[in-house]
Amino acid sequence: MTSTVEWQLSGFADEIDADPRVQAAVMRALGASYVEVRGAWGVNIVDMSEEQLAELKTIFDEAGLKASAIASPIGKVDVSLPVEHEVERLGRALRAAEVLGAPYIRLFSFYYEGRTAEEVRDAVIERMTALARRAEGTGVTLVHENEKDIFGDIPSRVLDIVESVNSPALKLAWDPANFVQVGVKPFTEGYEALRPHVAYLQVKDALAASGQVVPAGEGDGEVLETVEALRDSGYTGFASLEPHLAHAYETGGFSGPYAFGVAARAFAKVLDAAGVAAV
Repeated sequence: MTSTVEWQLSGFADEIDADPRVQAAVMRALGASYVEVRGAWGVNIVDMSEEQLAELKTIFDEAGLKASAIASPIGKVDVSLPVEHEVERLGRALRAAEVLGAPYIRLFSFYYEGRTAEEVRDAVIERMTALARRAEGTGVTLVHENEKDIFGDIPSRVLDIVESVNSPALKLAWDPANFVQVGVKPFTEGYEALRPHVAYLQVKDALAASGQVVPAGEGDGEVLETVEALRDSGYTGFASLEPHLAHAYETGGFSGPYAFGVAARAFAKVLDAAGVAAV
């Protein structure tokens, strides 16, 4: 199909290698002009020094890469922690976004083990509101990722967050694999309600039967249907590869250069079928 729509291809480059120069080389080889920054040298983005941020900026500049987002771990903590805990960390993520020129920061909506979602709902909204207020006026948009085991894991609670906070600084990152892993059919059960708030696409698919992450278009994440609907709605933003094909861990995942390439080629097939070009 002839491509008439262009999206910006990005990816979680720390899934390729801990060395940012290797990250940059592979991303460029895959045809990407952007990178989603979660970590380098084994250091999470919110824990980097000013010197490390500056070096990372130099490496990406030399490779001709820009940052699509700061993939922070903010909100991947228990909701019982003080509000200020994650607001302070957001300050560091905002600094990283400033240095690297990233327009988005990815974040989450808190763990709550041992309690019900209803019991922690007000505390979650309080914290998400505080985070959004901190970001307002910075020129950076926070995007909430629907992740399993956090408050905002299913479409109804994701919608509750974004509507209740009601801030121009808080939008949504769409992750189909994570929806599959909590028993949701992403496009069928979530897209229509959430689309007005979706500002960022994370590319990951999964099998409903096992929860196993697979290349885009090979699972139950309804990736093609979602891509086609986003195309028809006028979406022209980022599509960020997050393959998780080798192993996943608490704050990230790993694929390696080869598996990352497999993921990129699988998504390219989806985009081609939908008539979308990744640049």
